[in-house]
Amino acid sequence: MRNFNEELMVYSKSLGVDLFGVAELSSAKSFIEKQGGPHVAGFPRAVSLGMRLLDDVVDQLVNHGDLVTISTYRGLYMAVNAALDRAALLVAKRIQDEGFRAYPLPASSMLNNEGLEASFSHKVAANLAGLGWVGKNCLLITLEYGPRLRFATVLTDAPLTTGSPIKNRCGSCTLCADICPSKAIRGRAFNSDEPRDVRIDASLCDMYTENRIQTFGDVNCGLCVYVCPHGNKRKKPS
Repeated sequence: MRNFNEELMVYSKSLGVDLFGVAELSSAKSFIEKQGGPHVAGFPRAVSLGMRLLDDVVDQLVNHGDLVTISTYRGLYMAVNAALDRAALLVAKRIQDEGFRAYPLPASSMLNNEGLEASFSHKVAANLAGLGWVGKNCLLITLEYGPRLRFATVLTDAPLTTGSPIKNRCGSCTLCADICPSKAIRGRAFNSDEPRDVRIDASLCDMYTENRIQTFGDVNCGLCVYVCPHGNKRKKPS
């Protein structure tokens, strides 16, 4: 018997995707509609695609002011986003060719500059697909790669088999909050019933990033990605 989930996963992996999952979105529909509008919220499922960042680049992010590190990370970040966008497009085309609706969402796209939000939260899809949990740094944390990934999403009505959320494993760890140079991360565990602001002050993070852009060019901080023990070969989660 044909298994379309398996076919899509194998196809996605052939495009360079490291993590593949399918999410049932009904439990987050009101949040999705508030963020992206009724069209985005009209899809019942989402295919979540994750692509791993390179460890040797992420491990150098502790050298926060080194121009070689900054330039290399910026290039990696942009290249992975572009690769994910291409993968999402091709996966969407594959779904459409099967007669179903498919709506690819880019890996990085700011829609609401005031709220610092995109049209859709890739973390929501990846979390509901069971690929990982939302950490205290408000990033998606996976067992194998930690937060060292970027994500893109394909919304669809294809009757795919969905995953389910996994347990949050941050525990008492506050390394991301401790290292955050802007003090934006509050060290509070994720709770879907609470607004994002109780966990992170996105404006402080954005202000710090803008200051770095003025100094170094377009570049993200990345220290909370670097320091997380999940996915870090040099540190083991406690």
